[in-house]
Amino acid sequence: MRLSVENLVVERGARRILDGVSFAVGAGEALVLVGPNGAGKTTLIRTVAGLIGATAGSIRLDGGDPEKDVSQQAHYVGHLNALKASLTVEENLRFWAAYLGGEQARRAVIDDALAAFDLEPLAMIPAGYLSAGQKRRACLARLVATPRPIWLLDEPTVSLDAASVQLLARQVARHAAGGGLVLAATHIPLGLDGERRLEIGVRSAAA
Repeated sequence: MRLSVENLVVERGARRILDGVSFAVGAGEALVLVGPNGAGKTTLIRTVAGLIGATAGSIRLDGGDPEKDVSQQAHYVGHLNALKASLTVEENLRFWAAYLGGEQARRAVIDDALAAFDLEPLAMIPAGYLSAGQKRRACLARLVATPRPIWLLDEPTVSLDAASVQLLARQVARHAAGGGLVLAATHIPLGLDGERRLEIGVRSAAA
């Protein structure tokens, strides 16, 4: 699987947010987007996810399911945690597993997702009672609960402490080692082996 972006241009109103961005990331790789606030990292990830239309350029996925677009083969994690406050952590995971996977997740899969982000002690607690960092971990756990080959992560480390960042880095590395593809924007280094970085700005490009 290979995700290729070529000469991508995105405009919002009269402002050009991205101008000629090109890169490619393949199975087993993680590409980290870096740059100052307002450089267009979020816009780029949302465009790849199909949430924003491009003015020009192309986004192509080779080697994936030909009957599905990128959004149907990807997890998108944005700034919001997308948790229902009245549901427990486990119930939120089961909802996302059913919604994204089309079927109720097996118990073992939910248990793996809880363990991946150290959520077992919080499994039966309503999401509304969690701290900001705990909510973020509960959000990220759906990456494990419903396997998808592409991870599009926009500031996934927000509200996470150092130990939780390590949990995330471990899962990203595990996903890549299994042939997954990761595109992430973060101001905090994930410490991944072989991590590639792309600085976002005018005429951004990475091979």
